[in-house]
Amino acid sequence: MQPFAYTRAADVATAVAEVGSDPGSEYLAGGTTEVDMLRIGVARPRRVVDINELPISGIEELPDGGVRLGGLARMSDVAAHPAVRERFPVVAQALEKGASAQLRNMASMGGNMMQRVRCAYFRDGGAACNKRVPGSGCAALGGVNRGHAVLGTSEHCIATHPSDVAVALTALDATVHLRGRGGERSIALDDFFLLPGDTPEREHPIEHGELITAIEIPASEAARTSHYLKVRDRESYEFALASAAVALLVEDGRVAQVRIGLGGVATKPWRARRAESALAGAPAERASYERAAAEEMAAAVPQSMNAFKIELARRTMVRALETTASLGARGGTR
Repeated sequence: MQPFAYTRAADVATAVAEVGSDPGSEYLAGGTTEVDMLRIGVARPRRVVDINELPISGIEELPDGGVRLGGLARMSDVAAHPAVRERFPVVAQALEKGASAQLRNMASMGGNMMQRVRCAYFRDGGAACNKRVPGSGCAALGGVNRGHAVLGTSEHCIATHPSDVAVALTALDATVHLRGRGGERSIALDDFFLLPGDTPEREHPIEHGELITAIEIPASEAARTSHYLKVRDRESYEFALASAAVALLVEDGRVAQVRIGLGGVATKPWRARRAESALAGAPAERASYERAAAEEMAAAVPQSMNAFKIELARRTMVRALETTASLGARGGTR
C-alpha cells in the first residue's frame, strides 16, 4: 500500500473544500471498497479525507411518499427502515442480497454508488485495462469473460457494474444529490452511471471533489408491488450473473405501470426501457413478459464465454415479472 495522509472532516463544506482543491485527495466513507483499492495499489491517493462523522446519514420520509437517503446512510439501516420496506420493497431486497451482513453494516449508500468494477483485469496491475490505464487495452475481451457484460459494452470495456441496489434505484427513477465547490446539483440515477464508450475510465459525470449528500426515491404506486430477483453461482456473498428489479402495477388484467432494472449483464445498472415499452398496456401474462424480455435482450453482444447470459437475463426478467404480478394479485408487497 502506498503511504498516504489521513484527515477527518467535521462538516460537509470542509470535506468538499479539502478534496475538491486537491486532485490527490479522495473521500473515505465506509471503506469497504476503497480500502481494497488502496491495498492492491489501484487507488493511490496522496491523502484520504474521512467523512464518516458528517451529518448526512439520515433516512427521511418525504411528504409526497418518497424517501431521502443520506449519502452516509448504512446499507443495513436503509434495508431495515419501515418506509423503505413498505413503499419500496425492491430496494430492501436488493440491499439484503448484496455483500455480507458485516459489509452492509459498514457500507454507505453513497459509497455503493461509487464502488468500482469487480473485473479481475481491472484489479490486476499487470493486466491491460482501459478503465485503470486509458489506452492500455482490455484483457477481458480475449480473456476469462464469463461474468462480463453483454449490454452497453464497447471495444474498450466489457466490465459489469457490481451494485445490486443501484439496479433497483435505477428502475425507480431515483435521483443523486451532490455538493461540490460550485454548489449543489442533482442527477437522475440513470444518467449518473456512464456507458464505457471511448472513455471507460470515466464512470460518472461528477467532478472531482463532489460529494454524494443524498439519494432520493420518488413516490410510486407501482413500487409498492416490487421485487428483486438475483441469480448467482452461490446463494450468498456473490455477485449477480443476472438480476432484475421489477415494479409493476396491474389494472383490469393489463400492465398499467412497469419499471425494470437489470444487473449483472450490463456495464451500468441497466434500465430495460425496450421491455417497459413493449409491456405498456399489454395483458399481464407470461406471453407478454417473454416478448418484452426478448426485445430487451435483442441488442445484447456476447463474448467468448458469456453468451449464456442473454438467455439467463431473459428468463430472469420473465420470472421476476411473474413473481411481482403474483404479489400484486394477492394484494401484498413482499
